[in-house]
Amino acid sequence: MYNINKISDKALKGENLNEDELLTLYEKLRLSELMLIADRRRQALHPENKVGWQIDRNINITNVCVAGCSFCNFSCKMNESERRYTTTFDQYESKIRELFELGGNQILLQGGLHPKYGLDFYSSLFRELKNRFPELKLHALGPPEIAHIARLERTSHREVLQKLIEAGLNSLPGAGAEILSDRVRRELSPGKPGVDEWIEVMSQAHRLNLPTSATMMFGHIESARERIKHLLILRDLQSECPKENYGFLSFIPWPVQSKGTRLALQHKLRPVYPDHYIRLVAISRIALTNIPNIQASWLTVGRDTAQVALYAGANDFGSIMIEENVVSSAGAEHSFDAEGIQSAIRQAGFIPWLRNQKYEEVLHLKSHAR
Repeated sequence: MYNINKISDKALKGENLNEDELLTLYEKLRLSELMLIADRRRQALHPENKVGWQIDRNINITNVCVAGCSFCNFSCKMNESERRYTTTFDQYESKIRELFELGGNQILLQGGLHPKYGLDFYSSLFRELKNRFPELKLHALGPPEIAHIARLERTSHREVLQKLIEAGLNSLPGAGAEILSDRVRRELSPGKPGVDEWIEVMSQAHRLNLPTSATMMFGHIESARERIKHLLILRDLQSECPKENYGFLSFIPWPVQSKGTRLALQHKLRPVYPDHYIRLVAISRIALTNIPNIQASWLTVGRDTAQVALYAGANDFGSIMIEENVVSSAGAEHSFDAEGIQSAIRQAGFIPWLRNQKYEEVLHLKSHAR
């Protein structure tokens, strides 16, 4: 039987807790007490009372995907000729110019696991985008796409990452993590790589000093213990990153958006209420002692709950997300512009600071349009 007071004391000191200790806090501690510990840890890591935010744009390369995720309304199959698309260069040009006019210079560039798009396609795409927009930063793809490309090319994850970095890849999102449990993944995302492969892609990215983020999509078929194990996998992976390299710069958990999805039809999902989300954010801050930033997912939980998360361990508000398709197609309805996101941070009692993907301060908004 674990002594919850002793565990709480260890957490307040920033010590690494084991699986059972974290689960005890997560399930047994009152939310106010859990928030207090997480907030103290945030203050220890970020004493300046500032909350980061960013300007970028999500652009989907294609909606064709063979992953078969039961929570996705966005993807389609190759034979769905009326629905399928691949973004054209004229469309990229228009979207990126609008991004620059709004003061941003990064795109979150993702797509499905297209059965015919291999390394040449993505390398050519990245080179052309950088040729047209030299200042553009590519926060692109994710472990599932890297693993998929490696399979198509019959090569290693490292080789794929090296070629994409040479072509212009600046950072790798933590996409496709969902819950890092093979039991969950087999049912939720049968076409995506398993846990070991997701870890291997991220491990190689860290060795290549490619900045990365980590994510969790929760509130579906996973258990509380599987959530905790997910956090510990991330902590262990971060501990293996060479000390001089970026590794995981942030962690972003969000509740599943399942409106109209096969997942919602197959399972009677319980709602993820605000207190459930806040509890998950808090235990994430306590567990992830070596990942510096926790991001509040205002897109999925809304302004008010995201503001509360800033008192439960989160220190970042993410991006205004000029364009977002995948999560929105499953029910997310919230939106922010630059003025709105800064106002929300100030109203919560914090100082907003504009950052880039490496968590370096951007001193002022400026247009990059040419």
